[in-house]
Amino acid sequence: MKRITNLFAMAMLSMTTFAQDPIISTKYTADPAPYVHGDTVYLYTTHDEDDAEGFKMFDWLLYTSTDMVNWTEHGAVASLDDFKWYDGKNGAWAEQVIERNGKWYMYCPIHGHGIGVLVSDSPYGPFKDPLGKPLVWQKEHWEDIDPSVWIDDDGQAYMYWGNPHLYCALLNEDMISLKSDAMRLHDTPEHYQEGPWFYKRNGKYYLAFAATCCPEGLGYAMSDNPLGPWKFAGYIMAPTDRTRGNHPGIIDFKGKSYGFGLNYDLKNITIKEHKERRSVGAFPMTYNSDGTIQESPYFKDVKLEQIGTFDPYKARIEAETMAWGFGLKTIKTAKGQIYVTNVNSDEYILIKGVDFGTQKLSKFIANCAATVGGSIELHIDAAKGKKIGSVSVKPTGSETTFKDFAGSISNPKGVHDLYIVFKGAKDKNLMNFDYWKIQ
Repeated sequence: MKRITNLFAMAMLSMTTFAQDPIISTKYTADPAPYVHGDTVYLYTTHDEDDAEGFKMFDWLLYTSTDMVNWTEHGAVASLDDFKWYDGKNGAWAEQVIERNGKWYMYCPIHGHGIGVLVSDSPYGPFKDPLGKPLVWQKEHWEDIDPSVWIDDDGQAYMYWGNPHLYCALLNEDMISLKSDAMRLHDTPEHYQEGPWFYKRNGKYYLAFAATCCPEGLGYAMSDNPLGPWKFAGYIMAPTDRTRGNHPGIIDFKGKSYGFGLNYDLKNITIKEHKERRSVGAFPMTYNSDGTIQESPYFKDVKLEQIGTFDPYKARIEAETMAWGFGLKTIKTAKGQIYVTNVNSDEYILIKGVDFGTQKLSKFIANCAATVGGSIELHIDAAKGKKIGSVSVKPTGSETTFKDFAGSISNPKGVHDLYIVFKGAKDKNLMNFDYWKIQ
């Protein structure tokens, strides 16, 4: 069955440009929380399990990118298990992460049990619970979800949250205690539903949110004050029957503005009935001179341009770095190793905008483990485009015994999309793929 559905999916996707599809294709992701630090976007997401019917969410994931189209997975960086005071098995709802004074703070709602906070010295974790209890828990209702934190120019940090009512509190500089009581705002913007994303830009305060229900679009309000009053300013992306829920994340990165949201486009490739298996999408965002935001078409109707090019000559490139890899899956081991698995013949990893330059090439090395084995073909500009190299992957004795396999590669020169295409026996996991490099 997988082989049929994957071929069907590839046929459909060959008619599209991948930049318009969900930016993560090996897992179901939702509730994007992008954060810019240096030259990198750290994209934290929630995680819908592959077999989810309703909301089935246990952990929080991290992806990074320096060009907005090729993303590296870092797996789960926190989970419900990190909150020892919570003994439930589900409910890892929409988080947000922010950095202050060299520490990274993850604000995590656990439906029906308030909002907890985790802290790490690194964006990659490990994240630890410094409180041993929720940061906020208004036990009289279940509205403590979807936190959004912003540090203002004067150093004061604010946290917004709530569905269907909107709440706010001031945080102390330690970012793990409240400076004020939780305040319910009575000027909730028109069309507000949930998922606030609070930020400041060019002296104006913004509150983006999931707007109306259902379907939900991405609306926003503006204010001259961090506590409002808030005035609805329009839609960043209007509600559409092509999606059901939504959740905004907004950044400025390398001189451009981007919005993030969620949709069901990945699920819809093979499953038409509704299930809570969502995917994060991104789109370019444009501000008008008065600070208002131009409404964007739906994810599939925009083009997400790559920033710069991809360097293929790093010491090693993780196999889980890709712009697209539908049908493939990833595993993160207890020791932190992440590799690509569930590899069937004719599936591929796409890396966009690879700058091969003009240097002489001879060897492509793939680090793999296999009980079946197969081959890896390198094509440019299309999965069946010009072939520039190949590697034969022999069985290594087990699916966790990784070895280097070397093959030839010729330089196509210039910038091309690279397709790493897997070949071998049908309907079998050909290999596990850890990393690759060019020498």
